Amino acid sequence: MYGPGDVRIEEREEPRIVEPTDAIIRLAATCICGSDLWPYRGLDAWDWPVAMGHEYMGIVEEVGTDVSNVKPGQFVIGSFFASDNTCEIAAPATRLPASSVNVWAGAQAEYLRVPLADGTLVEMPGIPDDDLVPSLLAASDVLGTGWFGAVAAQAAPGKTVAVVGDGAVGLLGILSAKQVGAERIIAMSRHASRQQLARGYGATDIVEERGDEGVELIKKLTDGLGAHSVMEAVGTQESMMQAIRATRPGGRVAYVGVAHGVELPGHELFFSHTHLHGGPAPVRGYLPKLIDLIWNRQIDPGKVFDLELPLDEAAEGNKAMDERRAIKVLLRP
Repeated sequence: MYGPGDVRIEEREEPRIVEPTDAIIRLAATCICGSDLWPYRGLDAWDWPVAMGHEYMGIVEEVGTDVSNVKPGQFVIGSFFASDNTCEIAAPATRLPASSVNVWAGAQAEYLRVPLADGTLVEMPGIPDDDLVPSLLAASDVLGTGWFGAVAAQAAPGKTVAVVGDGAVGLLGILSAKQVGAERIIAMSRHASRQQLARGYGATDIVEERGDEGVELIKKLTDGLGAHSVMEAVGTQESMMQAIRATRPGGRVAYVGVAHGVELPGHELFFSHTHLHGGPAPVRGYLPKLIDLIWNRQIDPGKVFDLELPLDEAAEGNKAMDERRAIKVLLRP
């Protein structure tokens, strides 16, 4: 990406082993994330150009001398942060000591260098059937992020969870809330095709209204109290306040949308008794469970990919998502 709206396909130098803990993988599939739309729309100021992509799966081609758990020929998946799996903080949160944090860029490609490969990559049970590829790729970010939202929201039997946002993360947050036991799931969506997918994933109610009107409808559906918890999967000021105000006193807001321009009102929060928990999802910790659920065909998160393109049409993929002609675009190298 060379700037807002400017995506180009270029030949780049093939990645190579730099650190002895690296691995090189040949990608089988990658994709465009909703978070890529922030810079695409000019809402993130980056040092252009930037190699895009942070969701990936593929076959290990080469490993560094200190890599022991990952071997050439294995089919693997990782997440958007490198993980050494030794930091005592890294289990509950996507966080490493500042000197070790490695944020992904460049996975929309044919090959990718993966640092801290032993901790970051998870081997799959075998070579997946082609129809499982979208679902497994979803586990690399959006499913893991939705699962984190459900966990942070403490979705449980007898609880009502509302989800603000009908992108891939919001939709898979609905799937995740259903899987962890939420009794009632309210999807806030204004798009018929996404509403249909939301219901298929477990939504029991649909609220099309936004802002204060949407909050009032959530309260109307919950005997005037508000939802036990609300998952915020957008990242704007409007969506965050909608989530907070739709939550009952003592309830929880799980915010997994990348925040842009969000300013929280301290006085209102003080009297709301609302619990806030969120941030980048610890996807690596969830991957073994999510892979198992997908491999055994218990869940089908891959339905959020409603457009598949070859890698060299990534520019069109970004445009389709920006214009809301696609929920999420899968790219085949």
